[in-house]
Amino acid sequence: MVTLSVRTVSDQVALAEIELCGELMIAASAAIGERLSADRIDEVLNVRVITERATVPRQG
Repeated sequence: MVTLSVRTVSDQVALAEIELCGELMIAASAAIGERLSADRIDEVLNVRVITERATVPRQG
């Protein structure tokens, strides 16, 4: 007998990770050259880099 389990949060996380890996594989197979650049990886993974830093006023 097989017992079916309820999907958990970790299942959703695993599925999201698998999807991201798939996107990277597709991008890598379409890339010219041996590697994807860091910028291309960020683009595929939809990562936005925030370059501005919040400044904290000094007390003096």
